[in-house]
Amino acid sequence: MTNQHDEHTVLETISPADDSILVTQPLANQKDIIESLERANIAQSHWRQTPLAQRKTYCSRAIDALLTHKEMIASEISWMMGRPIRYSSGELSGVEERARYMISICDEALAPIKLADKPGFTRYIKHEPLGTVFVIAPWNYPYLTAINSIIPALLAGNTVILKHSSQTPLCAERLQQAFDEAGLPRGIFQHLFLNHSNTEQLIASEQIQHVTFTGSVSGGKMVEKAAAGHFHNIGLELGGKDPAYVRADANLEHAVKTIVDGALFNSGQSCCGIERIYVDASIHDEFVVKAKQEIYTYQLGSPLEHDTTLGPLVRTTAANFIRDQIQQAIEMGATAHINESDFPASQPDTPYLAPQLLTDVTHQMRVMTEETFGPVVAVQKVHSDHEAIALMNDSEFGLTASIFTRNTDQAIELGEQLDVGTFFVNRCDYLDPALAWTGVKHSGRGYALSKLGFETLTRPKSFHIKHLQE
Repeated sequence: MTNQHDEHTVLETISPADDSILVTQPLANQKDIIESLERANIAQSHWRQTPLAQRKTYCSRAIDALLTHKEMIASEISWMMGRPIRYSSGELSGVEERARYMISICDEALAPIKLADKPGFTRYIKHEPLGTVFVIAPWNYPYLTAINSIIPALLAGNTVILKHSSQTPLCAERLQQAFDEAGLPRGIFQHLFLNHSNTEQLIASEQIQHVTFTGSVSGGKMVEKAAAGHFHNIGLELGGKDPAYVRADANLEHAVKTIVDGALFNSGQSCCGIERIYVDASIHDEFVVKAKQEIYTYQLGSPLEHDTTLGPLVRTTAANFIRDQIQQAIEMGATAHINESDFPASQPDTPYLAPQLLTDVTHQMRVMTEETFGPVVAVQKVHSDHEAIALMNDSEFGLTASIFTRNTDQAIELGEQLDVGTFFVNRCDYLDPALAWTGVKHSGRGYALSKLGFETLTRPKSFHIKHLQE
């Protein structure tokens, strides 16, 4: 958890691993903020004129530099947000994949749009940088979520100011270190440690041209409110209540392993983690038995132990929120299939929480409607594709959805009916950087990654030249 006991001066980051104070950082003051904005705007006037090939080189060098600190960064991730150490270094592999891909496609994505020949005229559309981009990053995938915006923003000719989560402040420092080691000129990439009021102030600044925010729905509302009337571009990646549907013809072994991993990895703290499962009635009971067996292969414990496969939640309040969801579901008739005592590390009023598998659930229960963001999956029996699709769409969120089946054509037909940003068949909980990452409804607006991701970080500028006859 994070303790901002002196909201205006000091940030303390408390590790969920052992409740120790991990980081103490001074928060930026008004002078820091003003100077950072001025540096960014001055630097941007030069950066936008820097050839794209050179911008690519700086970004590549920064990723190289980041990867040289992989072991240290993995340890810091585990301490700061509780991910098991055996998985933490994998995040940088994802960072490299996404960054390298965006670097590889930027020439094509940012190239001027040529129009059909028109006698006597030259016409084309250029992709112009927006200016200074303010990136607000979360703690759950602290490098992956940040890099989604930082690398394409810089490639497009923007400068970036990063405000990282107060739970993962060292990530901002490591990214700054990487860009410094890459030789990036001062002011092009910066980070600030900010309290809530100063974050809102920066969002509202006329010296900011674009804001990208990844976090909660309430946080997204704060961003929209702070930006109101300033005509910024805003990209919001918010919550999810992502469903999976297991059809009668699914490969059951594959479906169980994939869905349980998609639900429990990172202790379920993923915006696109699986939280609702709809299973055809003919295989429902068998699915539940196999899912229970799979869940019992996980080991809950300290994220610093290499045997641990399920770490703590990021803070005790998050774990208690989920405990309340589970309790309410049971009181309303749900059946719990996991004994908490089988996971001894799970204790009341701590961030350590046993995984749970619930059946006999309905959409009248909070666990089927509220974002859980934890190691809990609820399974509901369905009797037809029509019923499954209706239940999958019965949510205020719309980030991803998955269908498990051997009939790909039928799956695609069903996927066309789902109100989501990404539709998976026989997989889940993965971002392919070649595809646009986006959500609908309360899961946000805007998009990142892919060629389309550059569109949100640039503006079109049309050139219309008439050639006079002498």
